[in-house]
Amino acid sequence: MPLPQLSPEARAEALEKAKLARSARAALRAQIKSGEKKIADVLVEKDNPVIDKIKVLNLIESLPGYGKAKALKLLDELGISETRRVKGLGEKQRAALIERLG
Repeated sequence: MPLPQLSPEARAEALEKAKLARSARAALRAQIKSGEKKIADVLVEKDNPVIDKIKVLNLIESLPGYGKAKALKLLDELGISETRRVKGLGEKQRAALIERLG
């Protein structure tokens, strides 16, 4: 199935929307890294498109003291896929993450 052909205006609008979403996710990760926001508060929040689309791995890596290896180990221990996004987490997975990190 080929990609839809967008008009230049529609394409520019889509690119701008994507840019805003990426910058919002980056700002969220920066807030977590600085301690301004707690990861437990982020995981509890529901129906926020910025939070829902971020990968759990990237969210954990934003925490001070967590790199890729430590974050992957935590996800493996909790039985969460490294490609899982926050919106796709089950209630038990969410609760386990909050217990370990919150």
